[in-house]
Amino acid sequence: MKKLTFIDLFAGCGGLSEGFLSSNKYEGLAHVEWEIPMVRTLRHRLTDRWKHSNEDSLKRVIHFDIQKTKELINGNWGKGTLKNYGATNHKQIINGGLRSLVGNKKVDLIIGGPPCQAYSIAGRAQDKNSMKDDYRNYLFESFVKVVDEFRPTVFVFENVPGMLSAQPGGKPVTERIYEAFKKIGYEIPPSKDLKNAVFSAADLGVPQKRNRVIIIGIKTANSSDLKLDSIYNEIKKQFVKKHSTVHHAISHLPKFKPSNKTEKIYGRKTSYKAIENIDLSDDLIPRYQNQRDIKVFSNWLKNNMNSWNSDVKIKFYNDLVGKKSSHGKYRSLDWNKPSPTIVAHLYKDGLMFIHPDEKQSRSITVREAASLQSFPEDFIFKERMGYNYKMIGNAVPPMMAKNIAIAIYFTLNR
Repeated sequence: MKKLTFIDLFAGCGGLSEGFLSSNKYEGLAHVEWEIPMVRTLRHRLTDRWKHSNEDSLKRVIHFDIQKTKELINGNWGKGTLKNYGATNHKQIINGGLRSLVGNKKVDLIIGGPPCQAYSIAGRAQDKNSMKDDYRNYLFESFVKVVDEFRPTVFVFENVPGMLSAQPGGKPVTERIYEAFKKIGYEIPPSKDLKNAVFSAADLGVPQKRNRVIIIGIKTANSSDLKLDSIYNEIKKQFVKKHSTVHHAISHLPKFKPSNKTEKIYGRKTSYKAIENIDLSDDLIPRYQNQRDIKVFSNWLKNNMNSWNSDVKIKFYNDLVGKKSSHGKYRSLDWNKPSPTIVAHLYKDGLMFIHPDEKQSRSITVREAASLQSFPEDFIFKERMGYNYKMIGNAVPPMMAKNIAIAIYFTLNR
């Protein structure tokens, strides 16, 4: 059967795109992203794995601020715009915008996951105004505008479950989203039903407990032929019978042991030595940890401190560092379970992601984080370590995306 086409908005390093492309049922027409390390990573992936030319990858992965939606769609970007939006290589520029890049092709799907920080419960708890003034609350409006322009048969809008309780401007954001799509002729589940659109990545083959709201939208004019329930039911048919585990995902990767002095591996500062004499790519090298944390990691696992109650864990941390935090800062992974949610906070530290092997006494590497997110091992992350962790934590797990992609394709081609 003919491949379906898609545009990926808020593409990040390409988790959603990777899932859709790896199903071998879709062609990506354009991928829009603002942060340049993510742009470079996705461009490299399109060239390295999906065999686009360098010039084609430069064109398809558009480095642009989606809030300037009309400019994104129509192009004609002047020098001032190019300077403002970081376009330094004229080969990047699509003078006719998305419209020119798509050309005469039909856009079958638009997919994307707007930044979730404004909707996340953790983010709202840390902000003095509960993120109500954060511009990211309204980035869905740009998604709506692109959908209205290209009129795809289906769209996929992914976000955190915290979206279900977010109320910027005193009104539930889910109601705002429902009304915005209804206005342009698209049907999505109403707010009261969106709790049924929360899916666990673990159920869809990812070795990780990661719940996400998957909002599927269809044209109201097509609703007599295509039902939302049909797509959601098909997604559920992709559920795995048995969850994948941390052991399955990362136990085969290189092992390390702590060193009592600072080591350097290919110029990277670390506090560990590889147990085997093997070549190590940059994403396999453990991050530097101080001697205190190395000891904590070891003792944490030996004493099964994950099982301690939260108050004891908080007291342990506060006594250790002389602070008055209301949160525990350490947590280890369990070999025999899916990982907890891989988060962008990993770019700051890995204290909540202690490797389950007590002999290694370390946090997880970039490659291990990527594997727990279900990125294939040939997916290259070669930005600075912090950015690699950040883009991995913000990504949609490719395996989750692949199963959603398959479900939509089967539904549309019945």
